[in-house]
Amino acid sequence: MARRFILSDYFEQVIASAVYDKLEDGTFAGRIPICQGVIAFGSTLRECENELRSTLEDWILLGLKLGHPLPVIDISMK
Repeated sequence: MARRFILSDYFEQVIASAVYDKLEDGTFAGRIPICQGVIAFGSTLRECENELRSTLEDWILLGLKLGHPLPVIDISMK
């Protein structure tokens, strides 16, 4: 029987919806449209991805602590 980790599944599904842009100065910006205010910057795409993951993690934990509703997404396994 496979184990399912709901919070991990949720996190991976949300991070998969990230949008990245290369800025004029050659750095990168990343955001998650369904999570208002989740944005990160980095000098490389990898650095931006890592910063965005960290920002999302903090955003989710703070939201849970403050009792804010998290965006509803489909986390069903395909």
